[in-house]
Amino acid sequence: MRTVELLLDEAADLAVREAWRRLADAGLPSQARHRAPTNSPHLTLAACPELTAPIRWELAAVAAALPLPVRFTGVVRFERPTSVLAWALDLDAALAALHRRVWDAVVSDSPPETLNPFHEPAVWSPHVTLGRTRRAGAFSGRRIPELLPAPPLRAHLTTLRSFDTETGALEVLEPRP
Repeated sequence: MRTVELLLDEAADLAVREAWRRLADAGLPSQARHRAPTNSPHLTLAACPELTAPIRWELAAVAAALPLPVRFTGVVRFERPTSVLAWALDLDAALAALHRRVWDAVVSDSPPETLNPFHEPAVWSPHVTLGRTRRAGAFSGRRIPELLPAPPLRAHLTTLRSFDTETGALEVLEPRP
C-alpha cells in the first residue's frame, strides 16, 4: 500500500515532536516510540495499492500547490480499530480542495475496495497523530491536555510524499516541471 501524505514546516514539525516526547515521558502511547527513520509528523490524505502514472500525474499538480497554510484547532481523539490522540487541523476550503484532488487521483486508478473509507472527503478528518495504540480508551484521561504543549496556531504543509508500507521506502512527490 502507498500512502499520500503532507509534511509540516520545520516549526510545526518540532512542536509535534515535542508533544510526542511529552506523551512518551508520561508513559503514554506516542509516535516517539516509533523508531523507524521514516517516522515524521505528517497529515495522511489517502492510501492506494500503487502510484500509477495517472495518479502520479495528478499528484504532481497537487505538489505544485504547496506550501499550503493550515490552522491547528486542538486535540482530538479517535476510537477506530485503534485509539488515536491527535492535533486536528481546520478543514478550510483550501485544504478541502487539495484533499479532494488527491482523493480523486487515487480513486481514478485504484480498485474501490482497496481504498480506506476514512479518507473519503465526506468523512476525512484532517489530523496529525501524536499517539496511537490498540488499547481502547488509552487517551481518555483528563491529564492529557495538561501534558501537551499547545499546538501551533498556524503552520504550512510543505512537502507531498508517499510511504510504501511493504518496503518501508519513502518518496517525495515532486511538482511537474
